Amino acid sequence: MDQLEFTKIAGAILSALLLIFGTKTIIDTRLEHAEQKVGYALGGAEAPAKETAAAPAKEGAAPVKPVAAKEAAAPAKEPAATPTKEATAPAKEAAPKEAAAAKPEAAAAVSGPGGDVVALLGKANAENGQAIFKKCQVCHTYEKGKPKAIGPNLYGIVNRPKGSFEGFEYSAGMKAKGGNWTFEDLARFITKPSAYVAGTKMVFAGLSNPAEAADVLAYLATLADSPVPLPK
Repeated sequence: MDQLEFTKIAGAILSALLLIFGTKTIIDTRLEHAEQKVGYALGGAEAPAKETAAAPAKEGAAPVKPVAAKEAAAPAKEPAATPTKEATAPAKEAAPKEAAAAKPEAAAAVSGPGGDVVALLGKANAENGQAIFKKCQVCHTYEKGKPKAIGPNLYGIVNRPKGSFEGFEYSAGMKAKGGNWTFEDLARFITKPSAYVAGTKMVFAGLSNPAEAADVLAYLATLADSPVPLPK
């Protein structure tokens, strides 16, 4: 066998092998591609099957679960909640009543004109009060032993009996007041005389500024043989 024939035979064998393996590769590739398509189709088909299988379970369980849970829980919650509300209600109602009962007492201590003046006496300035008192000198004397003017002498007015200055004719309302001139009474009177004594002869409208009224009271406390200490 010469070289040419050997080459032809080898080429024919290689061609045959190439044809066999090439054909097999093409077939395998198509089969794999077909299987992949079938597998994808089956995967999509299984999803509805799962949903179909799950749907009856959900539909069948839905009426049972809410009813059973609510019916079982309702008797337990209602008895526990009812005593708590009933027990706490009287406490809440009682608290406002007690507070309301206490408020009138607290308000009574500071109610009426001049109530805030007394609270300022601890910080009042007698020198400033002396300057403000000049408004009062139109009707009142303030030196010891001086007679009345339009109004009574105010020397020693703090703790002096009301309506007691000799020689001055007081109104019926002032005479009926009784008691001594305390800081609280003086504060109410100089803040608004007509509100403190009905029918008073004092025509002055009053000192509307609580700080000024407190300063005047501090000055009046010095008009005495022994100056009266201010309340702290």
